[in-house]
Amino acid sequence: MARSQSKMTREEAGRLGGLATAKNHGKAFYKQIGQKGGEATSKTHNREFYQEIGQKGGEATSQKHDKGFYREIGRKGGIARSKPGIEA
Repeated sequence: MARSQSKMTREEAGRLGGLATAKNHGKAFYKQIGQKGGEATSKTHNREFYQEIGQKGGEATSQKHDKGFYREIGRKGGIARSKPGIEA
């Protein structure tokens, strides 16, 4: 099917770029850039910054999930910790 002459949206361009990048790079690539980003962020932010974003993330997550969600992730974590080398 021929592409129309209309311009691509930013959302579409970002999605296509992300798909192309994912196709060309594996998990190690994303792990490496995540590590670099974390190191750079840690140089410009202090402990309070991380505490604040952790608090905000915890509050947002708790509003989206019920007790069953936490029970299930706790169960999976317990299984993973009790059997080294096995992922839940």
